[in-house]
Amino acid sequence: MPFLALDLSLDLIRGLRPTIELLRRKSPRLRRQLEDSLAGIVQNVCEGSGRAGGDRPQLYRVGLGSLREVNGILLAAVAFGWLAEAPMAAERDRLGGILFGLQRR
Repeated sequence: MPFLALDLSLDLIRGLRPTIELLRRKSPRLRRQLEDSLAGIVQNVCEGSGRAGGDRPQLYRVGLGSLREVNGILLAAVAFGWLAEAPMAAERDRLGGILFGLQRR
């Protein structure tokens, strides 16, 4: 069964591949953090979808926190002048809204 939060988190990784490659050259540390944060979203969404009870919302909360890390890294890359703007803003906002709703259930 399709799960929109998972689909969007995977789309985010695919869409940020050029940014990941740029950060590979500009800041390997930020690139690793971006990759870890993106993977963390996927991992927490997958784990949360298979859980029931009190820890399920916590996993979505952690996934949302990882998305916020992604946002922060992208904003830093803009501030450093490596990017003109943070890519995939609409997609990040949509995923954030979904994760926010899931963590409140």
